[in-house]
Amino acid sequence: MNRRQTIPPQQKYTTKQFQAEFPNDDACLDYMMQKRWPGGVALCAQCGADRKHYRVTGRTCYACPVCGSHIFPLAGTIFHKSTTPLTTWFYVIKLMSTTRVGVSAKHIQRETGVTYKTAWRMMKQVRVLMAEKIKLIGPVEMDEGYFGGIESNKHSHLRGKAAKTTVLGIVERKGRVIAKVIPDAKKDSILPVVRESLHPKAMIYTDGAAVFEQLRWMGQSHKHKAVNHAAGVYVDDFAHTNSIEGFWSLVKRGIQGVYYQVGPEYLQSYLNEYAFRYNRRKVMRPMFTQLLERTPMQICPSVRETRALTAGR
Repeated sequence: MNRRQTIPPQQKYTTKQFQAEFPNDDACLDYMMQKRWPGGVALCAQCGADRKHYRVTGRTCYACPVCGSHIFPLAGTIFHKSTTPLTTWFYVIKLMSTTRVGVSAKHIQRETGVTYKTAWRMMKQVRVLMAEKIKLIGPVEMDEGYFGGIESNKHSHLRGKAAKTTVLGIVERKGRVIAKVIPDAKKDSILPVVRESLHPKAMIYTDGAAVFEQLRWMGQSHKHKAVNHAAGVYVDDFAHTNSIEGFWSLVKRGIQGVYYQVGPEYLQSYLNEYAFRYNRRKVMRPMFTQLLERTPMQICPSVRETRALTAGR
């Protein structure tokens, strides 16, 4: 057994570091201001000029020194109109980005003291930040996965009513992964995801499912090689699906051990969470820092910024 620390120093972000960098809500708000408007310089909608704004004591806003007009760094973000302290939000982001297999809302409730409903909503909002649209380059492995309870484990009145949810997974060899919930494992559901997720001429490795034979005729010059699992063959030269099977194992064990079950309507957001961490496992920066940098991204633009942008045209 390897008892040594295997996490590279560049990826570490401890609770002690978190408490030193974000000791209070003011530090969190200053971080949001700096990331959204570097140096505190923002376009004042009233003056029509770029000015350095200054913090308004006791409020989550900054004011123009000339006209007193306010800007709100949290407007339009996942923190918008939330009464939960920013330090709690940041701590939840840290927990969700540093875990290996997931963290439950009940654990968040115990750690932060918020209600279960608040913890669940906060995690749902953080998963919005984890969603991303990327394109993969070959060689890639592709496989369909099925998520849902085993029929024999269900109560009698639930058997046969909830079919398993189909997910298509595409992973680069030693690289990133895309996992998409699809209606079924048929050509019309799989090919559109492949078309938007892969660059042309990518090398694709799959199992022997007949639906993947259509990949050759998509008009994007994809190369395809399959390994016949039905014949007991799992590695055929370079052809295997071990990487994507490993990702399925990670997700399924995480859901089973932490969340117990996930409804079909929420499964995509959980897949986004696992894919976000998987895609950054080799990046030599703390995942917390990478995820926190996404928080100033606008989910919905504020009225003031919309007005300012319109006035600037």
